[in-house]
Amino acid sequence: MGQAEWARDLAQHLLETTLPRRWAHTQGVAARAMSLAPILGDEADTLTAAAYLHDIGYAPDLVDTGFHPLDGARYLRDVHQADDTLCRLVAHHSCAVNEARNRDLLDALTEEFAQERPELVEALTYCDMTTGPDGRHLDVTERLAEIHSRYGSEHLVSRSITASTPCILSAVKAVEAALYENRFDEGTSTSQ
Repeated sequence: MGQAEWARDLAQHLLETTLPRRWAHTQGVAARAMSLAPILGDEADTLTAAAYLHDIGYAPDLVDTGFHPLDGARYLRDVHQADDTLCRLVAHHSCAVNEARNRDLLDALTEEFAQERPELVEALTYCDMTTGPDGRHLDVTERLAEIHSRYGSEHLVSRSITASTPCILSAVKAVEAALYENRFDEGTSTSQ
């Protein structure tokens, strides 16, 4: 069983019954991750696994700090001895440092989990921030608006997303540029 299959089974076990909407979102994020295979090559399985696992920290049995990236990454590290890359991606997905700062958990996050390579973090952020809560593809601006609408302007999550917006938009732009360049390169190589 590959890493992505293991991650899918674990996320399904943790989310499908207790948080079905979160499970729908997770499946959509994983589908977006699979679509990045042309630009990720051998790392596509790792990104897909991280996409399945990115929100497991919301599972009621895993909530410790209330900060789902940290709770999920700790669970993967401590219970499953998961790959360090997966733990780091879950811990830092979607510009999590800003919410960690707002929750006074920045030191815990950064001391326990180093940053992962920017290309992978950007790819996971792209997948998460272009997928709605029901798993459907959304434009990043629609996704950001949806988050603000769901939480309200004064909520800690909304304030964190506001602080993270430049980082999120940059990640989405970088991945879209890589996808465009890959399509252009494929078109050039097939026409020669």
